[in-house]
Amino acid sequence: MKCNIGKIDRIIRTIIGVALLVWGIMNNNIIADVVGGVLLLTVIIGWCPPYALLGINTGCKTKND
Repeated sequence: MKCNIGKIDRIIRTIIGVALLVWGIMNNNIIADVVGGVLLLTVIIGWCPPYALLGINTGCKTKND
């Protein structure tokens, strides 16, 4: 797994992920919790599977760059 999520993308995912988790917990919405958790997981590992499938890289540097 190569890093494919850049700094700005991580910031946006963190904000949305935390907001979804908080909203989901407050409203007992498991779907919002799962989506928020997945967003935060991609921030932690720095890799997004759909981005990898589509060949998208939002700014994360690789060793070959």
